[in-house]
Amino acid sequence: MKRCFRNCASMFRPAAIERTRPMKITITEVPNAVAALPDWWDALVQHADSEASDVIVLPEMPFGNWPAGASTFDQATWDAFEAEHEKWIARFPELGDRLVICSRPVSVGSARHNEGFLWTNDGGYQAVHHKYYLPEEPGFHEASWYQRGEKDFSVATSGDCVVGFLLCTEVWFAEHARAYGKAGANIVACPRATGRASLDKWIAGGRAAAVSSGAFCVSSNRGGNDADGFAWAGGGWIIEPEEGEVLAVTDESNPFVTVEVDLAIADHAKTTYPRYVAE
Repeated sequence: MKRCFRNCASMFRPAAIERTRPMKITITEVPNAVAALPDWWDALVQHADSEASDVIVLPEMPFGNWPAGASTFDQATWDAFEAEHEKWIARFPELGDRLVICSRPVSVGSARHNEGFLWTNDGGYQAVHHKYYLPEEPGFHEASWYQRGEKDFSVATSGDCVVGFLLCTEVWFAEHARAYGKAGANIVACPRATGRASLDKWIAGGRAAAVSSGAFCVSSNRGGNDADGFAWAGGGWIIEPEEGEVLAVTDESNPFVTVEVDLAIADHAKTTYPRYVAE
């Protein structure tokens, strides 16, 4: 089992901004293999408890073997993938009184979707967004495996958190990041499933989303190698909203990272360049 990593020693807070709304955000990288999930889960629960996390960000459809590496859809594989997510979401109460940000495979009638959602112990499950921009290429035949949702990029609120979703590929459509900022988002969540070779590019996308929105951009990802030898990037991140500074990145040795941030910084960021510029 990978060890937990504690990274709460410093909180990002410019001296000129009063610390009024602190929030501890935990990011992670999740093993692709189903057999590795129990040890990872136990470590996540331990880390969240020891760090007193407020928010936990999980990857895009994190529970079980990634199905979209296959170019042809298989109903039995999809059903098993859905069931694996239902099993682990049923265990979310073990995470305690925290906001969990994640996505999952869902079937709605004859349609299949990648659904971004929020979860809390008190409020339960809140569906927020169905992924709209779907790649179709080796390793990521997502358009073959599920359908795009409505082009709805609305924010959702849980406590002090105003959350917008950019599920993986959607981070490259910057107009939605800017719209989230105008809608008052203080967190832009980018659960993803991306490979190791492109990690730097994805972090650049996360930085752009943070600066465009004036919100903290947060992401978790799959890590390690799958059965076919594909190397998942890991590289979950927390990026601040004013200058796009990368506050934390997970890696194989540090699969759990928690950073304390001040959500008031996102409020202030929206009054500064380039967020205030009229369209």
